[in-house]
Amino acid sequence: MTSSPVESPRRPVDAVIFDWGGTLTPWHDVDLRQQWVEFARGYGTMACSLNELTGRLLTAEDELWRRSRTTHESGRIAELLAGVGLDPDGEATRAGLAAYERFWEQHTVTDPQVLPLWEGLRERGIKVGVLSNTIWTRDYHRAVFARDGVEHLLDGDVYSSEIAWAKPHPEAFLAAARAVGVAPERCVYVGDRSFEDVHGPHQVGMRAIWVPHSRIPVAQQVAHDAEPDAVARELLDVLAIVDAWRAGPAPRRRADG
Repeated sequence: MTSSPVESPRRPVDAVIFDWGGTLTPWHDVDLRQQWVEFARGYGTMACSLNELTGRLLTAEDELWRRSRTTHESGRIAELLAGVGLDPDGEATRAGLAAYERFWEQHTVTDPQVLPLWEGLRERGIKVGVLSNTIWTRDYHRAVFARDGVEHLLDGDVYSSEIAWAKPHPEAFLAAARAVGVAPERCVYVGDRSFEDVHGPHQVGMRAIWVPHSRIPVAQQVAHDAEPDAVARELLDVLAIVDAWRAGPAPRRRADG
């Protein structure tokens, strides 16, 4: 069931830009400690040291995400690894990352509605973009989209790991608008986190569609006053919302007499 989009003067929609995790992928409750246990095992850590390395990695990751929520500075996995004393390019580290990525494979599956949604947008002449807060590399994300058969539908994508800022910083959204070659006020942003994905795009004039199907942990929620321009209960609802915005409000009838 789709909420009615806020009625506003007709305004072009030339691009729809999406959050990734929890929006384009179904929400999963993930054991965040286990990801680093798998890394440590792949790295070759002795059993007696596994818990210690796991704890240092988990603490370092928590700090990167805390920084993202408070000062909106981006972070990247190589920075995290170097911060706990590992060589990001070392052979053991690469083995650890391979194990880490195997752990995440089941949690990065693209929602089945993404393909028909992106095809529908492209058929309407609307560009498709992605803007994701992530510590992972562009190559990693692109490989996920290629694996799931949707990479060819992307017109532009930006990952916070390759820029200085993370959502909701305005510069992240401006970078995404540049990536798809569309002015911000002609873009719509779609995401599952209201602080990052509603408050954030509003700062640069984008309309925002909230997809509230994720169980965001309380520790990751940030209070704000922004209201979405529309709510999509499932991803394919985005097409109906965009169509309504492109059509504009119905003309008023003149009263007789």
